[in-house]
Amino acid sequence: MDKLLLVFGTSTTYGAWDSEGGWVTRLRKFIDNKIINSGYKLHHLVYNLGISGDKTEDVVKRFDTEASARSSEKRETVILFHLGANDTIFNESLGVTEVSPDQFKENFKILIDKARKYSDTIILVSFMPVDKRVDPMPWAPGRSYRNEYLETYDQVLAKVAEDKNVHFIEVFKKYINSDYSSLLADGVHMNDDGHKKLYETVRDYLIKNKIIDSD
Repeated sequence: MDKLLLVFGTSTTYGAWDSEGGWVTRLRKFIDNKIINSGYKLHHLVYNLGISGDKTEDVVKRFDTEASARSSEKRETVILFHLGANDTIFNESLGVTEVSPDQFKENFKILIDKARKYSDTIILVSFMPVDKRVDPMPWAPGRSYRNEYLETYDQVLAKVAEDKNVHFIEVFKKYINSDYSSLLADGVHMNDDGHKKLYETVRDYLIKNKIIDSD
């Protein structure tokens, strides 16, 4: 059956700062090549629904509009969520992260429930670690990304996936003990190598779990 992949997320989903357009664009190119090689017998579509700066509550607000405008009974829908790092931002003036772990958890539960109206295949994709270049952010003094918070929210995300019985692609733990700074353009957004590695991680998961074909 033809497939429709909807990828919701933020700037790293959108593709900042990859000269080839980001990991979602790389995934689309992979699938487009499968379509071409099939003699156009396949009709899979990939939509990049990443918006820079979004938090989970922003995606909750726009999800139904975005999903309903693209869904089709002719295609099996697969929904991927690649977001959450912006929720972990520590705000010095508030003394806390801008979205609490409890609210983060609740927002993802809402997103999964919404997604089930359109799809039986829902995938949560974790986030890359960050480095000291964004503690604080040069473009937003007084606000910081820190791995101590990313790790906590990554654990929350994994537990939500387990409780709601959806797919989970672990990224944070996979890279935290590696030279992950070499995969980052500015301390939080991935460079070409980072997007390539995330694309490969997602692609391989989709193939292994027979969500897309390997051929």
